[in-house]
Amino acid sequence: MDYNQVLTIGFDDTDSPKGMCTTFLAYRIVEEIKKTNCEFIDFPKLIRFNPNIPWKTRGNGAVSLSIKTNNSSRIKNKIKNLVKKYSDIKNGANPGLVFYEKENISKKLTEFSNLALWQLIGRNYAKKFAIQQNLDFFYLGNGQGLVGAIGAIGYQFNDHTLELLSYRKKSQFGKKREISIQSVKEMQKKTAPFTFNNFDTQKNRVLITPRGPDPVFYGIRGEKIDSLLHAAKILKHKEQLDGYMIFKSNQGTGDHLKNELDVNNTKPYYSGKITGVVSSIPKTIRGGHVFFHILSKSAEILCAVYSPTGLGFVARNLALGDKICVGGGIRKASRHNPRALNTEFIKILSLKKILQESNPLCVNCNKKMKSKGVGQNFQCIKCGAMSSTKEITQIPRQIQNQLYIPKISAHRHLTRPEQRLNMNNDDSKFIKSNSWFHTFRNYSGE
Repeated sequence: MDYNQVLTIGFDDTDSPKGMCTTFLAYRIVEEIKKTNCEFIDFPKLIRFNPNIPWKTRGNGAVSLSIKTNNSSRIKNKIKNLVKKYSDIKNGANPGLVFYEKENISKKLTEFSNLALWQLIGRNYAKKFAIQQNLDFFYLGNGQGLVGAIGAIGYQFNDHTLELLSYRKKSQFGKKREISIQSVKEMQKKTAPFTFNNFDTQKNRVLITPRGPDPVFYGIRGEKIDSLLHAAKILKHKEQLDGYMIFKSNQGTGDHLKNELDVNNTKPYYSGKITGVVSSIPKTIRGGHVFFHILSKSAEILCAVYSPTGLGFVARNLALGDKICVGGGIRKASRHNPRALNTEFIKILSLKKILQESNPLCVNCNKKMKSKGVGQNFQCIKCGAMSSTKEITQIPRQIQNQLYIPKISAHRHLTRPEQRLNMNNDDSKFIKSNSWFHTFRNYSGE
């Protein structure tokens, strides 16, 4: 069938800390609109925005869907009803929904999306933007979800990963997830490097199952659709699942830390990176947290390296004058604490040579000479040989010019894992089959 309309749908903030999930709503929407005459253009998109926003829930992810249809009005009404039905409004969700009916995404929407990756964008600005751009939008509550909804539509991929999210039956919501740890280990071993962040070997902890009451049973992140499907078959669990859907995402890309921040013009909750030189001796406090200053463009900012990241060893071994690039989010100044960059990575660009002076060695006796007093020569107490100069040696550094990232247990959704540091995934062909979406039952509406 030929379709004459392109419809892109963006939505966000349908969940709360007490339940629901925006991706689960996407799963339900896809199931419903698959019953209509339409054609999906691409994978559902799961876009993670600035993770340092204080009022976010979990990974600050928004979703967009792109389809071709001949009846956009009917589909819009279906989606609005589903947003009303599945948003956890009673527990604080503030859903936003946006419809965009042009084949090419406007430059203005892309610019908005790029800012949402690292800045704090208010809901009032998003509402004004939607009106100015003549967007068809809908929201409940205070409309905070419009920020992610617009951003998800405007997002343009340069690199991406895929995530297979499996969903629980309604009767299992809130119950403990039980999955074979050994099967997760086996899955990681058999599918690496095409999947990532499945299991933390250091802590012997499964990473693919969330701990909250939301409908997700597990989520497998990777590079290729075939690898994800293969990985899902290896996993063993007794629970009967409702179904799964594969999302195209910016997870694991380090998207939020690509922007270079200006120390003179940073605001609370901004995310990005700062390049400069270490300007204070690192100080370690109780708990193993390390603090130091970096000087960039004639301005200083405090960098905080928290113990759980595993970056404390690197921070403690920094020296005055080392040139580094640090990435993270700006912590708001408080009554007791100054503004700081909460560090998510440290990249050593160049290390200062650390020189140490010591008394010279007697060439005859191979023993250290003694000083005869301030401003005087050195003398060997055994043979009486004299020397006027101190010995200068270079102290070996415990760190080197490279990128240091957090332990896997401290990774955020957007953190680029070690195996992705030198790769860029820009070619995941969309398959117009049900392999990216599947339910294990006939949906009855509950």
